[in-house]
Amino acid sequence: MMCGRYYVDPDQDEEIERIIEHIKNKHKNTDTLAQMKTGEIFPTNIAPVITNKSYTLMQWGFSRFDGKGKVINARLETAQEKPMFRTPFIKYRCLMPASCYFEWEKRGTVKQKYAIGLNGPIYLAGLYRFERDSDIPLFVILTKPAEQEIAFIHDRMPVLVTPEKQQDWLSGSLDTIALLSAPAIQPVFREAAG
Repeated sequence: MMCGRYYVDPDQDEEIERIIEHIKNKHKNTDTLAQMKTGEIFPTNIAPVITNKSYTLMQWGFSRFDGKGKVINARLETAQEKPMFRTPFIKYRCLMPASCYFEWEKRGTVKQKYAIGLNGPIYLAGLYRFERDSDIPLFVILTKPAEQEIAFIHDRMPVLVTPEKQQDWLSGSLDTIALLSAPAIQPVFREAAG
């Protein structure tokens, strides 16, 4: 599984703390807010998300067409063509604020967990949609080929959107080619426990 976990730490970053405060005010006294996760975020968790219009809460994972399980990632290179992602790519883009994401390197039979990020918050590009059986939107994280420095851990990574490109991504004016050809963001990584 690619990009199957990430970490949100409002205590370590003022920007993430500010986003979460907005969400707490917006969703005050709701069951959805009570279910919001920070810390290590797993698929199906409810997490903070940024859309073109607001800070809000969404659940991680689109339901599969056959109803069996969740799809948590979409390949940037093919998202515009796949029926599951085509409409969200055009209309429903989002960003997930995070402190880092996790990936596992296989070393024989052992898996080593790495925390990968920047010196400051990262913003994972995503798509969201509305499903009949869910009270809140659902999101997936877009992935792309890994930057050279971290390809030894995994051959793919989340699409990270820089602050100056965030509005372009959310508004739909930033396309796949622009994201794939953007200058590399130099990720910082360290071995992590668990």
